[in-house]
Amino acid sequence: MGLISHSSTFLLPNLPTTDNGPALTYALIILNQRLTRFTPLLWKHAQVHICADGGANRVFDELPGFFPHEDPSDIRMRYKPYAIKGDMDSIRTEVLEYYRGLGTKIIDESQDQDTTDLHKCVAYIRDLLNPEHPNLCILVTGALGGRFDHEMGNINVICRFPSMRIILLSDDCLIQLLPSTHHHKIHIHSSVEGPHCGLIPIGMVAERTTTTGLQWNLDNTEMRFGGLVTSERSFGSGGHSRNFKGSKCVDCGQKAYPEHMKPKLQKGG
Repeated sequence: MGLISHSSTFLLPNLPTTDNGPALTYALIILNQRLTRFTPLLWKHAQVHICADGGANRVFDELPGFFPHEDPSDIRMRYKPYAIKGDMDSIRTEVLEYYRGLGTKIIDESQDQDTTDLHKCVAYIRDLLNPEHPNLCILVTGALGGRFDHEMGNINVICRFPSMRIILLSDDCLIQLLPSTHHHKIHIHSSVEGPHCGLIPIGMVAERTTTTGLQWNLDNTEMRFGGLVTSERSFGSGGHSRNFKGSKCVDCGQKAYPEHMKPKLQKGG
């Protein structure tokens, strides 16, 4: 069984060089939730940027607020999505026409009501990039928080594309699928994540799960809903990686508040 390595280097100011094979190619999907505070950083690291329907409203309305000393129109032109895709029931008409005028691809799939906008965007990126970039990693911002059924729908999407690296992100959490076809090694960057994490069995009973690098490890342990779910684990002291093998699970990691993302506080008078 092969080994897959995972790392949250996309949350670092600069992507490190790697000697362990080709670097990952990042794509960014923006959903219709409040933009995370590190959206400009993810945008910088990504090679393609897709808005899922009303995610375009968020980019149009909220991204200029990250740069209060610059002209909003300049920010909107600088952060122009490559495509807007979805059933187009949330995007405002003026936002749609604005980005159409800038050359953004508009892909209306309102005829498909059986898949979510996130599913549509992931399939589009897969067809657009995956043949040329086998080390593709899709970052999804706005995937967590808000309506619970939307969160579950987003988790279902990463299960429907098990061979693809897809990471769901919010301001304080990330979720990724750990397929049972591989062992997994997760490298910890303590400046941007931790100390808490969880392993959640998805779609089946995780019959034999083994971990190392956690404060309380599992040893051929069964996990299932209605039984044990390791939702409250912490990284082991001094550990910079954790290892996992077992049945299909999602890894839920906590993100810290790194120095380069902390808001600047002003003293009151």
